[in-house]
Amino acid sequence: MQYLAKINVMTHSEILDPQGKAVKLGLQNLGVKGVNDVRIGKRIEMTLEADSEEAAKEAIDTACKKLLANVVMENYEFTIEQMPS
Repeated sequence: MQYLAKINVMTHSEILDPQGKAVKLGLQNLGVKGVNDVRIGKRIEMTLEADSEEAAKEAIDTACKKLLANVVMENYEFTIEQMPS
């Protein structure tokens, strides 16, 4: 079966996010009001073959822990759905 995983990776809230600070300042300079904080992360979409949804989840979790996210500095979460045949 083929699955689509949508993975979101964000730095821990305690870690300084210079990109987010720059975007917040830029928004303020453009006159956008009410922005209290901006954090920049990454979104990854990946398709994979697996025998079951559980096997697909395990593979995605391994990929996140070993390559896609720096678990010391970042959190990750993902959703997974079976793709139509």
